[in-house]
This record gives sequence, C-alpha cells and structure tokens, in this order.
Amino acid sequence: MTGLRVGVDIGGTFTDLCVLDETGIVAVGKVLTTHDEPARAVEEGLKRTLAEAGLDAADVEQFVHGTTLVTNALIERKGSRTALLATAGFRDVLEMRREHRYELYDLLIELPTPLVPRHLRFDVPERILADGSVHTGLDEEYVARLGRELDARGIDAVAICFLHAFTNPAHERRAAEVLQDVAPRLRIALSSEVVPEIREFERASTTVANVYVQDLTERYLRDLERRLHAAGVRPSPHIMLSNGGIATVDTAARYPIRILESGPAGGALAASAIGSATGVEDLLAFDMGGTTAKLCMISGGTPLVTHEFEVDRKYRLLPGSGLPVKVPVTDMIEIGVGGGSIARIDALGLLTVGPDSAGSEPGPVCYGRGGTEPTVTDADLVLGYLDPGYFLGGGMTLDAEGAREAIRAKIAGPLGVSVEEAAWGIHTSVNEDMANAARVHAVERGKDPAKLPMFTFGGAGPVHGVGVARALGAPEVVAPPAAGVLSAAGFLTAPLAFDFVRSERSAILDLSGEQVDALFAEMEAEGGELLEKSGVDGAEVTHRRIAEMRYSGQGYEIRVPVERGNWPESLVAAFTETYRTLYRRTGPDVAIEVLNWRVVSRGPVPEVTLKLADAVAEGDARKGSRPAYFPADGGFVDTAVFDRYRLKPGDRVEGPAIVEERESTVVVPPGAHCVVGEDASLVVTV
Repeated sequence: MTGLRVGVDIGGTFTDLCVLDETGIVAVGKVLTTHDEPARAVEEGLKRTLAEAGLDAADVEQFVHGTTLVTNALIERKGSRTALLATAGFRDVLEMRREHRYELYDLLIELPTPLVPRHLRFDVPERILADGSVHTGLDEEYVARLGRELDARGIDAVAICFLHAFTNPAHERRAAEVLQDVAPRLRIALSSEVVPEIREFERASTTVANVYVQDLTERYLRDLERRLHAAGVRPSPHIMLSNGGIATVDTAARYPIRILESGPAGGALAASAIGSATGVEDLLAFDMGGTTAKLCMISGGTPLVTHEFEVDRKYRLLPGSGLPVKVPVTDMIEIGVGGGSIARIDALGLLTVGPDSAGSEPGPVCYGRGGTEPTVTDADLVLGYLDPGYFLGGGMTLDAEGAREAIRAKIAGPLGVSVEEAAWGIHTSVNEDMANAARVHAVERGKDPAKLPMFTFGGAGPVHGVGVARALGAPEVVAPPAAGVLSAAGFLTAPLAFDFVRSERSAILDLSGEQVDALFAEMEAEGGELLEKSGVDGAEVTHRRIAEMRYSGQGYEIRVPVERGNWPESLVAAFTETYRTLYRRTGPDVAIEVLNWRVVSRGPVPEVTLKLADAVAEGDARKGSRPAYFPADGGFVDTAVFDRYRLKPGDRVEGPAIVEERESTVVVPPGAHCVVGEDASLVVTV
C-alpha cells in the first residue's frame, strides 16, 4: 500500500488513533471515549487527527479497529434477551458450571450470574451420542412451539447447544431451520459453528455469549461503517480479532465473541514487531491505559495465544471465577489498575486501588470534568511525574490542586500521612499489583520475568514501567515512540486471519498420517475460502497446524505445533519438548492422545514501519526541570525534563529525569539511565 493506514483503539478512558504511511507513523491522536456512542469518538478523533496533520481521508487505504465493546457488554449485562436450547437434562449446565470451587474454603464464594436466566433455558428432547450416532431424534414440533412462544414473549436471541454437536451437528442445524421458519426475527447461534469442540460448559457459555452480544455488535459496526464513509474513508474497516488477526465487518458481526480482547491484542502485536526488529524476540509486554493494565508474554517474536479465557471474574487473579469463553485470545493477564483507577481506604483501613475506574466520564479529579474520587493519574500528577500544562501535548490542562485536595480528603487524612506519602502509596501499590500479576503469569508459562526486558506502552505504562520492572527484577524497560497509542499502531501489523477447530479424541498411535492430513485439509480449505472472500489472494494464504494433546488420563491438554511428515515421531517429539518446557519434566510412560486439532489460516503480514516518520526536531532536548517525588532520595528531587521529539539516537539521559511526548511520559528514577535507540525507542536500564 502507498496510501494511509489508520488504526483506532477504543479504550475505557481514551480512544487512540495512529496513522501510518510507507515511511512510518505520520500522525497520532487521543480523544476521550464517548461511551454512549463509541463510534462518535472514532469519527471525531479521525477528523481532528487528519486535519491537524494535513492529511486527506480519501487517501486512507486501510482502517483497522479494535474495541472493548463486547467485553463491556458482557460485564455490564447489556446484551440481547437470550434463550438457551439444550439437550434434555442439560439446561442447567450454565449454572452448575464444572462443580469446581475456585476458592475451596471461602463460604461466601461468588460466581458471575449466567447470561441466560433459568426460566429461559429449555430442555429439548433429542440426544446424540459421543460417536455421533443418534440415540433420540429431535422433537421438531417441540422446537417449533417453543420458537413461536419465544418470539411472542420478545426474546431476541437463541443459543443452541446440544450434547456432542461438535461430532454431529445435524440436530443443531435442523433446530435452527425450524426456529427460522416459525420466528425469522430471532438471532440464532449454534455451538457447532461458534465453538465446535469438547467440554459442555465452556461450549455452552461461549455460544450464549456470542449471540448475546451479536445484535449490539452488528449495530455498532454498521454505525462505524456509516460514519467512516461519511468522513471520506472509502474502504470498509477491518476489525481486530482477539487472536492477533483481523477480519471483515461481516465476519466480526457473525462471530462477535472473537473480538472480545481485540484492543489488548494490538499492543502485543506492536511489542512483538518492534522487539523482533531490534533482535529481541523474548520479552514481557506491559500495557497500562486509563482503565486496565495488561501483561503479555512474547516468545520467539510472537505473542502467546490461549483458547481459555474468562470474562467478568469476581476475583481478578483466580481462574474459575468468571464466565469462560473458548475462543483464541492473545494470552495475557488483565488487572483493573489504570490511570483512572480509583483509590480508597477499605473496611480494614488499608489503601486499595481499583478495579473500578473513573473512566472518561467523569474521569480523574484532575481532568476537571466532575470527578471527586482520587485516582492513579491524580497521584502521578501530585508526585510531579506529569506536567499539568502538557497533558496530551497541551490539549488538556490538569487541575493539580484539585488532585491534591481529593487525595488529602479521601486518603491522606484518614491514614494520617502527608498528601505526597499518600500519592506515593497509590503509585507503588499499583506497581506491586502489576508486578505480582506479571510474576505469576510468566512463571505459569515457564518463563523467568527477571530475565526478560519489559516493553511498556499505553498512556500510563511508561510512567509506571520502571517501578514495575524493579519490583520484578527485570533488567531493562523499552518505551517505544508513540507509546500512548501503540495498540492502535499494532493493529496495522496484523494479517487477515481466522482459527478453526475440530474435536476428535484419538491416541496418536491409532491414527495414520493420511487421516491427520485429511482432517487438517478440511479446515485449511475452509480457511482459504473465508480469506479469499475477504480479498486475500489464495496463493498468499498460509496455514499453521496445532494439536491439543495430553497424556492419557490427564484432565487438560497443551498446545503443540504439528509439522508435516514423519508421522507420528515428529508430533511425539514436539509434545515431549513442549511439556518439558512448561513443567521442567516429562510425564509417565502412558499413551499420548489428541483432543482437538486446530488450524490458523492467515494472509500475508503487512509491511509497516512502527517508528516516527518525522525527523528529530532541532534544538536542545532539555526543556527544563521540576520537582518529582523519589522517597529513596529524600522526597522531592529537582528532575530534568526532556522533549522526546528532540532526542537523537545514541543520546543518553541520566536519572532522575522525565521524558515527555504528547501521549505519554517516561519516568527515569534516580540510579537508572536511558539510551535512545535507532528506532527512537527509549531503553531504560533499571
């Protein structure tokens, strides 16, 4: 492409925009998110950003968008009125879950409320056995009567999840046909299409979630298309998927659950792209925005991907406390601490931060938009890390005195400490929370966080990056250019891609290479057809094969790459090596089996440059100095302030120092120093 590429990421507080051409990043923008109409902020931000840079919307050749719309709709329960049709005897699977207590001795354990209440979950007479044979035929008259009643009662969506439909989907498909005949208004999702794989609870939960948000998502995407075309953007937008690929609006509208974590995936892609360009392929990506912080492992230049994810966790670090969604998602841990996270004194008299956020409405106290609760951004301002006159490059003036007063009234006074000590407590509490989460996340994936450089971005990430790295023992922190909007830039590195899965449990030695190739070929043909319809040349489509495997008798499986040829020795060797990497040992001398077979079909990876296209500005990079709070050095310390746009590759900055750009601020504490890389990234040695 020779025209412009635009990436837009809607976050809980800000909507970020990044514009690239063949030379690199030519414009960035950040506007407050409009929660009542998210597409409005996209339209307004795009017009403003292009106008300020002297660019024309007609030159936009690609528009890629990521959003938290689906996640928020599930958490806030703002989807369609939905019913569930299940095999007779299995309608309560959403409530019974896996009969597992994620906190064994907590008598007051909380679980998220099912998206479908019990009176809208129905037992349908039918039964297919595990081998795909029909035990009890589908009662079509029952389905027709039920469809007419649901339509009359104002139900908008129906999820159909029959037992063993991943082996034989005939009953699900016929039930959908019957419902469409008697109630064509209903939206219908089939588990055999949304998530055709083993495990009943996760399959039902995912299918319900998909159709629950489908109407909301489609209306939003169509509104976005309309606004973009009205603004002069000719191509239809592509939508970022949670797995690191992109899809057309039609595909995203059909499978909205696939865009659940689309925003965070962009940051992980950008971190891997910039890291690989500089020869660093193993790192920890740390993204801190206005509402949440995300941490992701990059291994071998690629973000890790998982097919196990939970939404609306009641306890943020405890698996099993949320709604499971079984779709491919960039493997990251997300915690509710961001710039807008609210600090308070809990019932025990202790300082806590988050997970609730002031967001963009009303926002932190210092925004001057009516906020009254002290937040992380208010604390960072009081500590001198942020310039009240240069926030968003001077586009927003912060109220420093309002922030001080809020912290004095709500935190410092009750604790009997100074405002600065209270603000430092908020700042370090957030750093420790993120470091603890990062440590658990890395170790569970067989990595040592103390040996990995940390790649930090997001509006608040570079402010807290060094503090988190020191708590982890990480050797260095890398803050890329345009760090405040890097997730939006990362969208533009993503290829068109989609994942396919088939559940077919078999011992490896019971299968021939021809059987496996035929199974994969079916999914690869489906992927090639979908991508060609999206505009990808069939000759440029690639496929990656994956098997989910375990030792016979184990309850869960691991993902293993499948190489063509040398069956089955190559797969056994790959499984053994992957198992040893994760657990530092191999398993018992028993049979190895496969549960699921997966294919990731991708188009070509775009060739983009994630560095600022503008030349380094002339003049002295040092802007002056201001007091910043570093208690280990006695409190407030006179700290040099630098203009990032005037720093040249090879420049060295000694701490204490603050490096400012329009969308983010890098804090270099005493004892640390940073060097400007060839790509303009700041590499801070902690």
